[in-house]
Amino acid sequence: MLELEEALARILATIPSLTLERVPLDQAHGRVLAETILSPIDLPIFDNSSMDGYAVRAGDVTSAKPDSPVCLRLAGKAAAGEAYDGEVEPKTCVRLFTGAPLPRGADAVVMQEDTRVESNRLAEIHVLEPVKPWENVRFRGEDVKRGAPLACAGDLLATGAISLLAATGWTEVMVGRRPSVGLLATGSELREPGQALAPGQIYESNRIALAALVRRAGGLPTAFPLVPDALADTRMALTEALARSDLLVTSGGVSVGEMDFLKQAFAEIGGELRFWKVAIKPGRPFVFGRTKDKFLFGLPGNPVSALVTFVLLVRPALLRWQGAQDAGLASYPGVLAEPMNNPGERRHFMRVRVDAVGKIHSTGTQASHILNSLAVANGLIDVPPRTTLPAGTNVQVIRWE
Repeated sequence: MLELEEALARILATIPSLTLERVPLDQAHGRVLAETILSPIDLPIFDNSSMDGYAVRAGDVTSAKPDSPVCLRLAGKAAAGEAYDGEVEPKTCVRLFTGAPLPRGADAVVMQEDTRVESNRLAEIHVLEPVKPWENVRFRGEDVKRGAPLACAGDLLATGAISLLAATGWTEVMVGRRPSVGLLATGSELREPGQALAPGQIYESNRIALAALVRRAGGLPTAFPLVPDALADTRMALTEALARSDLLVTSGGVSVGEMDFLKQAFAEIGGELRFWKVAIKPGRPFVFGRTKDKFLFGLPGNPVSALVTFVLLVRPALLRWQGAQDAGLASYPGVLAEPMNNPGERRHFMRVRVDAVGKIHSTGTQASHILNSLAVANGLIDVPPRTTLPAGTNVQVIRWE
């Protein structure tokens, strides 16, 4: 039985080299960048006004006061998208709007709130407050210098990065190809939601939950029909799903019971099992295998076990497939509001809820079949074997959404 870190290292070491594709920038959110992008321009492109006002020579208005304003002649104006062609001469000013280029000769902008204009003398601007040199001016390149890196290969493109790339003129980027991910659920007791249930039957819920997690990790999920507990059916389902997927994620059939056929069926179609037990709770019976250029991730059938093993072992593989440098789990600090006890021999990833002030609460019964405690959870905490973490302990919370 492997420790979690060793199991994950084996998986990530097996993931193939990145396949690239170029996509429009407006379709790149959440994708993994496959190239380092340098800025082709300075940002801002030119010195400009940070607000509506008047471009001035700061030295002309050093004595300005509300009761003794400095009067300047209005020489012209420029809105955003326009430029004043002339030069700001001594004792003159130019009307500017936010984002307009700073004219030659000016070294500051007076806010319009600090000026007064008489209705019968519109060409005279009365400045009521002094400004310091370069006050209210945004400088060329103060945000980004030409040639500076905007984003690096392996970065996950979030909203801010997309905005920055657009602001520097990029229209498309090279990213890692998204993997196609097949989803299979095995079990003769399973029925599709909405169907009538006979005695002993239950609704299958893993595929829809796993599809949501696959999408959040950048994969393209496809749910395949339910598979009964029979070797021939399992073998046929694996063959079809692997033919149509880069990676196949299954739930159920991975333990050692008489009706657990996944490992045998996979071996019979030419698959190589790399390992199938991980020292975690929930989720010990986890299968990882490979057949040619396809990969199998066999999750336990219990919904909580399926989610935990996906978050810990499958999600990082999907990110690495797309070229992500950081395939680790997002985690955030919090403080236990109550004790968390793990008397067992394996690390227990317990379902918790973090409140608005960072206090961490158990969501209730931690058995792997209890969906209600999963539904109200927004994180997991890693509790070591034979350990009680007292209330007030600072811990990291693993978040999957």
